[in-house]
Amino acid sequence: MIVQDDGREKIAIGAGIAFNKKRNDVVSSGKIEKVFVMQENDKFEQLLNIIPEEHFTISEKIISYAERNMETKLNDHIHIVLTDHLSFAIERTREGIHIHNKLLYEIKILYPREFEIGVWAIKHINKKCQIEMPIDEAGFIALHLHTMKPQGGDLRQTIRQTTIIRDMVQLIKRHVRIAVEEDDLSYQRLISHLRFTLTRLGQNELHTMDEEMLVMLKKKFPYSFSYARKIAQDLGRQHGITLPEQELGYIALHIERLMKGIKTT
Repeated sequence: MIVQDDGREKIAIGAGIAFNKKRNDVVSSGKIEKVFVMQENDKFEQLLNIIPEEHFTISEKIISYAERNMETKLNDHIHIVLTDHLSFAIERTREGIHIHNKLLYEIKILYPREFEIGVWAIKHINKKCQIEMPIDEAGFIALHLHTMKPQGGDLRQTIRQTTIIRDMVQLIKRHVRIAVEEDDLSYQRLISHLRFTLTRLGQNELHTMDEEMLVMLKKKFPYSFSYARKIAQDLGRQHGITLPEQELGYIALHIERLMKGIKTT
């Protein structure tokens, strides 16, 4: 709840701290577990007025667990965005409305620690609220945690990047016609590489492959390189992204590894 402390508005957190409290009432320090200053106190107060206190307590438990396990302080905005998201997700689950997370496998690989915390979070929610929240929600929680880390990035941009990676993997599956198991090491390496590729593209810091190496790859793995070229063309049409030929060499290597390790369909 919003409190006055040393003439400043602060946010005090603790189980039952706002129970039967009115404006200007004194808050017992024994019930306060955490105090912090947020620039968006008005938004936070609005949120407190429309969601159950239980949802807020659950969110704070998850945030504390996440900061402890990731060994980092999350942006204070997480107290608004995650609480709002979780409250809506809890109500959806109770009404039998489940949203499928199409990026679940990619999130699991790209942000493993955040995803593990997300899994812990839905188990905690299920126990506290007596519901069965789907595993898809762990992915959504993971994205919120990732983007609230220092230099975690913008949520929309993170979702866009993850979507592009998923589309690239789907293109590879379609062109190469391979059955990929999500827990396969080659698949995980491919997704990690594609993530760094997109990050470097945005920063104009792409790896440069030696020209002789590129020529050798074209000769040694002609099919994989042709697949990489087709994928790049489709990527350009779908997302307006242009991959340099050197980057196609790296993608061709990953495709070759997948083709050798996975039986074709």
